[in-house]
Amino acid sequence: MSKNSANRPLQPGDLAPNVVLDAISREGKIALDDFRGRSPALIGLFRGLHCPFCRRHVAVMAQLKPALRAKGVECLAVVNTPVERARLYFHYHPVPDLLAASDPVRASHQAFGLQEVGVDELTAIRFHLPGELPEQMDVMAMNEFLNRKEGYEITEADQQMMAGRAQLVGQFLIDREGIVRWSFIEVLEPGLHTFEPPNREELVLAASEVAHR
Repeated sequence: MSKNSANRPLQPGDLAPNVVLDAISREGKIALDDFRGRSPALIGLFRGLHCPFCRRHVAVMAQLKPALRAKGVECLAVVNTPVERARLYFHYHPVPDLLAASDPVRASHQAFGLQEVGVDELTAIRFHLPGELPEQMDVMAMNEFLNRKEGYEITEADQQMMAGRAQLVGQFLIDREGIVRWSFIEVLEPGLHTFEPPNREELVLAASEVAHR
């Protein structure tokens, strides 16, 4: 697998690495090189399914897939959840026809240059999300509140993924030659659209441009 030596998230114009992961939505492996020379692809690199916002990002990607596929763009959602746990979740919360892969060691996130954040930093930042939270909360308390609200039961596999540093997330639109053409990177600061998905219109427009390259 390619390593990211730039110590920053990949940007438009960068060559995407090849990453080989366990497939969730089917048996076997998924490699980013599977798309190369065949079709553009939107790669979503998310935290584990223990993260309520990442579960929503996966659902949004599934909703966008028909519009992106109509432009010739495939989608791949990658989650930092062990494959058996992820398969169990998607069995009860299916995302029809969305290609998904498991990456509990965060190899893909590292290869794309996405940063990790320490627990101390997470607990120092407080967020207020009207309509979502009853009051300001740090990230750890917020996740606990939303998981309980949404009925997501944290298992031992989830706890292992939650231990230590937290992973920031990103989405990368890659052309058929493997070049990043558009990216959306999470910024962990209040007021900077943290936890929100990318703008749909912007993403679909970028997909149209990539499809015509």
